Amino acid sequence: MNKGPAGIGFVGCALRSPADGPQGAAPHAHRREVVVNGTRVKTVDIHAHCAVPDAMAVLDKQVGNAELLMDDTATRIAAMDAQGIDVSALSINPYWYHAERDAAAELIRIQNEALVEICAATPDRFTAFATAALQHPDLAVEQIEHAAKILGLKGVSVGGSVEGLELADPKFHPIWAKCEELDLLIFLHPTGTTALEPSGRLGGSGLLTNTIGNPLETTIALSHLIFEGTLDRFPGLKICAAHGGGFLPSYANRSDAVCRTFPNRVGPLPKKAPTAYLKDGQLFFDTIVFTPEALRHLIAETGPGQIMIGTDYPFPWTSTEIDLVLNTPDLSDDDRIAILGGTAARLMGIAG
Repeated sequence: MNKGPAGIGFVGCALRSPADGPQGAAPHAHRREVVVNGTRVKTVDIHAHCAVPDAMAVLDKQVGNAELLMDDTATRIAAMDAQGIDVSALSINPYWYHAERDAAAELIRIQNEALVEICAATPDRFTAFATAALQHPDLAVEQIEHAAKILGLKGVSVGGSVEGLELADPKFHPIWAKCEELDLLIFLHPTGTTALEPSGRLGGSGLLTNTIGNPLETTIALSHLIFEGTLDRFPGLKICAAHGGGFLPSYANRSDAVCRTFPNRVGPLPKKAPTAYLKDGQLFFDTIVFTPEALRHLIAETGPGQIMIGTDYPFPWTSTEIDLVLNTPDLSDDDRIAILGGTAARLMGIAG
């Protein structure tokens, strides 16, 4: 299997436009520059996947879709150029939460060092979220501190649950305390719906394990972080939830309503109404909601300062996030600039 720079594999295929010519032709070299009311905007994709084959080999795991593994970054950067993405924040979906301590330590070391290497090779195009072995919280704390203080990474990627445990479990408090202390952005991406699948209700047509299951896991994770008091305990924590935060922003008012309707059954009430956590600078969301109306509604529920563009690259869910932001109604120029890259650049320490 070929490896890209820093041993990173970019899984998937480039998103092409008609101008690229026939399949197999070299990607065009044109770089789209995004301008808002005469101002050139640096755009940042907060949701972009990659893989490190050498790290995966520690657990004898193969990169999926091996026939589509890129052997260098040229195709990926060409896709970024075509879409108008200046910087991609690379993240890796956790597959290692079952690993024993020694294997997890070696895997994360290889993975984080590879992420740093590729960012150093092309610093104007890539930044990255560190990875950590959350199943071993004391080790994860060491890994996060090393990633921030020694490797210089500005964020941490996590799954939506850890081997059946919610992120709000007190076991993980030391991890959130360290992320808060180091002012690191957490990128929360679902890891799947394994616990729900035995019922068979996500089977059949529609790829429901992904279509419904992934946003559902994010919804559950965020709801526990609110109702179990994790966000209250760590008020400086900053979390960006993938796929527009799942279903929570669309129906968060029900979470407010349950506090009024069944106050004695909710458990200890959070310090604020649940909807307030969507707007107070702790929770952020990517733009992967597909239509201007959906994005308008997400912004109405959270505020424009909580939104960052995401593409889910290389998975071909979308290649038009720039236009989605530009075409969403009722946004000011400052709002669009913040969503397109300003907020992500601030949170990830990306120079203008």
